[in-house]
Amino acid sequence: MRAVLRGLPLGLVVFGGLAALLVVRLVERPLHGEARPWTPWITVGVCRSALRILGLGRVSRGRPMPHPGAIVANHTSWLDIFTLNAGGPIYFVSKAEVADWPGIGWLARATGTVFVRRDPREAHVQKTMFERRLGAGHRLLFFPEGTSTDGTQVLPFKPTLFAALYSGNTPDDLWVQPVTVVYRPPYGESADFYGWWGDMDFGPHLVKILAARRQGRVEIDWHDAVRVADYPGRKALAAATEARVREAHGAALS
Repeated sequence: MRAVLRGLPLGLVVFGGLAALLVVRLVERPLHGEARPWTPWITVGVCRSALRILGLGRVSRGRPMPHPGAIVANHTSWLDIFTLNAGGPIYFVSKAEVADWPGIGWLARATGTVFVRRDPREAHVQKTMFERRLGAGHRLLFFPEGTSTDGTQVLPFKPTLFAALYSGNTPDDLWVQPVTVVYRPPYGESADFYGWWGDMDFGPHLVKILAARRQGRVEIDWHDAVRVADYPGRKALAAATEARVREAHGAALS
């Protein structure tokens, strides 16, 4: 019953917001092209409302940087989409397979998600896509761990996607903002309650969250952004942002 009472309004808010976004985008696209000054705020409102419907508390320290560039965070769950989008306008970078997922894929495409394939043959195409989006002033959020975890650890950051920030065709003044996300489970539940990783199915995990008698909270730390130009290359930048996320994550769970 709890799953139904939460799931129905959640679906109405999410897909109602999607419909509103598509209508606004019909006007926004011819006027502003890639810039999208209006529709991201619909996404922000939908995600904040979704968290309230779920009953998941949100504690946010800091805010998304105003600079163009990338935001990098540890990855725990599909809930990261709501918790991070609720902070302000951002655009996710996701694996290409997500575009074909029912429901989630439609939402991802409509909200301007950048889809990438782990295929060296498409590296140039993806690099060009990053350059275009960064040139439009977008803040692109990606998960350098490359996969989600149970929420109790931070995996090493892969430097691959950082390479696009060093292209000569991107804006000169690019920044990267590390973000730490920590989920606090409901009282009496295990620390990995909100984690969605490995071969876990989405449906059962969604129902578990919707049906929970009580909810916990998520804590998001938006750390100070760093200038890309201050680091000699992608590996140094990945290591520096990983160290900041790992330090804050460890401190939060200690």
